[in-house]
Amino acid sequence: MSLKTFDPKQTVMIVGTKIISGFADGSYIKLIRNEPMFALKVGVDGEGTRAKSNNKSGRYEITLNQSSRSNDDLSAYAAADELDNSGAVPVLLKDGSGRMIASSLTGWVQKYPDVELAKESTMRTWIIESDEILIFIGGN
Repeated sequence: MSLKTFDPKQTVMIVGTKIISGFADGSYIKLIRNEPMFALKVGVDGEGTRAKSNNKSGRYEITLNQSSRSNDDLSAYAAADELDNSGAVPVLLKDGSGRMIASSLTGWVQKYPDVELAKESTMRTWIIESDEILIFIGGN
């Protein structure tokens, strides 16, 4: 049995043409599909039927430090989208320590993050929404 190592610094996230950096300490990226792959219905006699969902939409939740330059990049995409609908861009998420990868041909900033100013540096959580996220979740 060999020892496995996860290195958060090996995480690569690209939104449009921008490499995202300046992730916050703790949980820094969350990948969420909007619906389960199958929905189960069971009749009164116990017979079950599953219905396949073709909905592969979802979102990437990215938590950045307040000082991260990537806040500027994501703000620019959000502003472009609000101005003339030009903020939908490709998204790639890859765990360089392992075999997890997720990608979208189109992703867009769902909304600007809530902003909290405090005595100490705070975080910004961005939500990048997509109509289709292709996912492979492998190990290290």
